[in-house]
Amino acid sequence: MKSLVLIRHAKSSWDNPEVVDHERPLNDRGLRNAPEMGKRLKKIGVEYDALISSTAVRAQQTAEIIANSIGWPIREISFGSNLYHASATELQNFISHLQDNSSRVVLFGHNPGMTNLVTNLWGLSIDNIPTCGLVRLEFSENSWKEVSSAIPVRAQIDFPKNLSGEPIPII
Repeated sequence: MKSLVLIRHAKSSWDNPEVVDHERPLNDRGLRNAPEMGKRLKKIGVEYDALISSTAVRAQQTAEIIANSIGWPIREISFGSNLYHASATELQNFISHLQDNSSRVVLFGHNPGMTNLVTNLWGLSIDNIPTCGLVRLEFSENSWKEVSSAIPVRAQIDFPKNLSGEPIPII
């Protein structure tokens, strides 16, 4: 069985229009939301095998804050430049090449790729993964290559404005 958590980076700052997109940091709201979502992810009680993030500053900061919240060593976060603004197809390809010895993986990235991935590939009814939102997927398959084209057996979404603080089942 494989478990995949997709996390869209937290809200980024647009205060300095001269900062290139890749280098934009989190804004105050993002810095508040990321620890909260980390607490919620920890509450699920799953031990993860890999945390992998886009190289964009806002994604890296989100990954580091959430890693800290779940007790994951920041130095063990992997970074993939190919996750920066990856399309759904590029994300699907990335997932299909994950190492099978990692059964529970967290990916930090961007929209529209993440939302398109869960809606177009896995057919989940999600209009938009909000900033710092997470989608948790569980698959019965034993290889990531199979996961990249399989239907999840369980899916949940959570996001900062979900006042219940509990993941919302999608499947």
